[in-house]
Amino acid sequence: MAKTVAIVNQKGGVGKTTTCVNLAAGLQELGKRVLLCDFDPQANSTSGMGVDKTVSLGVYDVMIGEAETRDAVVHTKFGDVLPSNKALAGAGIELVGMENREFLLRDALAKVNDQYDFIFIDCPPSLELLTLNALCAADSILVPVQGEYYALEGLSDLMNTVRIVRRSLNPRLELEGVLLTMFDGRTNLALQVAEEVKHYFPGKVYATVIPRNVRLSEAPSHGKPIFSYDRSSRGAEAYGAFAKEFLKKNPS
Repeated sequence: MAKTVAIVNQKGGVGKTTTCVNLAAGLQELGKRVLLCDFDPQANSTSGMGVDKTVSLGVYDVMIGEAETRDAVVHTKFGDVLPSNKALAGAGIELVGMENREFLLRDALAKVNDQYDFIFIDCPPSLELLTLNALCAADSILVPVQGEYYALEGLSDLMNTVRIVRRSLNPRLELEGVLLTMFDGRTNLALQVAEEVKHYFPGKVYATVIPRNVRLSEAPSHGKPIFSYDRSSRGAEAYGAFAKEFLKKNPS
């Protein structure tokens, strides 16, 4: 059965989608069976994996029962994708009246769980019903944290939400780890932030850090993970190392 990991941080612009796409692609290259579930209405990880955002079926159709999960999955050379599309934007409101609304994503992913080693959920940058669905579907959360001044802002809210979910809806939910992103080790501020994050999450911060890298920000516009766009870049090096570190902690 797949290990399901929600990649989450309610602060936008921290490298969440970049991490989701490149970790999925990195593990696929290491021989693992991977599904990326794009649960963000912006659908950036869908296009980042080279999948057309206007694809007719997506995670929204699966959740409301209008499509089977296996029929909505798109196979790419970088890994499988359960796409997002603009229909997901209104789902937060539409799902409110549905029975077991917190577990719709969990139930949808359960239908393909035995086909993968890992399922990654790219969450929207907020703490609302979509993110709650992701937390109820996941075994663990992976939190990308930017190496900047406001890095820890809002993390206490996120961890408080995780505690509530664990207590009342998903007792198995754990913190997978914290990944420092957009990191510039030449600045004192970045080093201070790293120390704070390690203090806040003892033993849970990955040794690999993801540097600021122009090639990383260019790759999505070409519909490719960094390994296919520029394998020799610092970004590809870092995400390659991170995929190996992640796998070392999750031998399957």
